Amino acid sequence: MPIVALAIGAVVAVIILIIIFKAIWRVAEPNEALIISGLGARAHNRDTAESLGFKITTGKGTLVLPGFQTCRRLSLDTRVSTLEVTCVTSQGIKVHVRGVVIYKVGDDFTSIANAARRFLDQQKLMDDKTHQLFAGHLRSIVGNLTVEDLLRDRDRLTNQVRTSSADEMGKLGLVVDSLQIQDIEDEVGYIDNLGKPDSAAVAAAARIAEAQRNQEATEAEQRAEQANAGQVRDTEIKKREYQGQVDQAAAEARQQVILKETKNAELEADRREKALEAEVRKPADAKAYERVTLAEAERQAAVATASAKAEATKMAGQAEAEATRVKGLAEAESIKARADALAENQEAVIAQQLAENWPEIVAAGAKVFGNVDNMVVLNGAEGVEDMLAKALTLGGTGLGVARQLLASMNGQNGQPDLAVHNGRPASPEQAIEPGGTA
Repeated sequence: MPIVALAIGAVVAVIILIIIFKAIWRVAEPNEALIISGLGARAHNRDTAESLGFKITTGKGTLVLPGFQTCRRLSLDTRVSTLEVTCVTSQGIKVHVRGVVIYKVGDDFTSIANAARRFLDQQKLMDDKTHQLFAGHLRSIVGNLTVEDLLRDRDRLTNQVRTSSADEMGKLGLVVDSLQIQDIEDEVGYIDNLGKPDSAAVAAAARIAEAQRNQEATEAEQRAEQANAGQVRDTEIKKREYQGQVDQAAAEARQQVILKETKNAELEADRREKALEAEVRKPADAKAYERVTLAEAERQAAVATASAKAEATKMAGQAEAEATRVKGLAEAESIKARADALAENQEAVIAQQLAENWPEIVAAGAKVFGNVDNMVVLNGAEGVEDMLAKALTLGGTGLGVARQLLASMNGQNGQPDLAVHNGRPASPEQAIEPGGTA
């Protein structure tokens, strides 16, 4: 137990020591300075060996006795103060000057001590103090310059302002990192009018220069276009020359091909002509000759046949005419003989004619009964024969025929002809008088 108590007591003691150390130990940041004042906080200025009533610590740590000493921090950061000052030039022209001042507390102990004395508890007043300081110096310097001087040489104005304010800024513990005059304006338009001639001259010069540049550019473009046109022309000429050579070579090649094809065609035509001569024309000529020969033979045969037929026809006509003449003479002699016989023995001639035409006479007589609607025959077949005989002998059929035959015979001797039917003597049926009965 005593050991544990001792250990705990040691830990507590260490913790207390740490707490006490943290409470009394202060460390200065790189952008700040520690200003320690109080019991025993005295130091000498390392730059001037001046005895200071406070202690300055930068870039390290230091002990501060709580209750006996006070530690405050002074910023060493860069600060910016805007300048807007109305000034009057030596010409009596009111101008507005705008600029900016970039400043900070100096890094040396003197600057830190001066700034600590003036701004330690009022660091926000640095910008106002700096603005007033630079505004006073700026008005004083601008009052001795003209507007043209302000516009012509701003660096001179800047340097004069920095130089004139350097001592006062050093007393405040401040140093200027940069001063820039940004703009200068006037209320009456003096600066604008002052710049118009130069602006006009500059504008004119700019227009002239632009016109010259445009002219030069145009001329350069024209020269380039001419060069390009010449190059294009030369290229086109070369292309046409080359194309002409190509076309000529192609034409010559085509001509050679055409000549070769023509020669081949002529050879082929000769070959075909010979083949045609051997395969078609000669056989065709032979066949045509054969056809002509055969046609001539056929024609001669036809002429001979026609001549023979004409001769035969002529001979046949002559023979037929002779036969007709002989037949006519025979018929005439027959008719004369009949006429003589009729004159000498008429009954015998009639009987002969009847005997030659008896079948027709009987047929005609039988047809006579076709005109009878009702007929009664007695004595059977004998009655029919008796009736037929009477019809032929008494009824006039046979006599009619006989009369016709006699008339025909007499007609050959200048007497009336027998009845003729269709170029031959009329049949007994045709010779029966109408209205005959059985």
